[in-house]
This record gives sequence, C-alpha cells and structure tokens, in this order.
Amino acid sequence: MPSPAPDTSFVTLRYFAWVREKTGLSEERMTLPAHVQTAGDLLAWMPTRGAEFAAAFAKPDAIRVAFDRTHVRPGTAIGAAREIAFFPPVTGG
Repeated sequence: MPSPAPDTSFVTLRYFAWVREKTGLSEERMTLPAHVQTAGDLLAWMPTRGAEFAAAFAKPDAIRVAFDRTHVRPGTAIGAAREIAFFPPVTGG
C-alpha cells in the first residue's frame, strides 16, 4: 500500500533570537488563514494571535522573514513555502 501524500496545508513557523524569547516558542506547525497570502500579510496577522505575539511583532519592520531558507520581502507570496522563519536583522562587527 503506498504511503499517503504529505499534508501540504501546514507550514512550520520558526522563531529566532528575541522573536523566540517574546513568543515563548522556537517553532510551531499550523495552517495559515486564507487571507494571509504574502510575507507582509503574515507580519500583519501575527500580532493578532495573542499578547506574546503582539509583543514580538510590534515592530514588523524590525523582523526579517525567510521562506524555505530564502530571505523575502513583504510583498513576496507565501505560495508553496513549507517553512517560514522570523528573526531580527543580522549585524556583524
């Protein structure tokens, strides 16, 4: 008997650095609401998920987003992305 096809309705959200500290999560798996179509939509929706998310995503311009390990801009469509990561800008010294 063939194995069932993977469920592609789920994405894995990963949180790094202070975004992780404020949400209290390193990652979670979920189905995004239908209206969340782009990285910008996702950044706007995340604060509505509760106080810890409101704190973490209070300044969306200070958060970088990557789809499947590729940095994206707010207007980038989520499409078939399976992993979405949120992290502060990386600085070097």
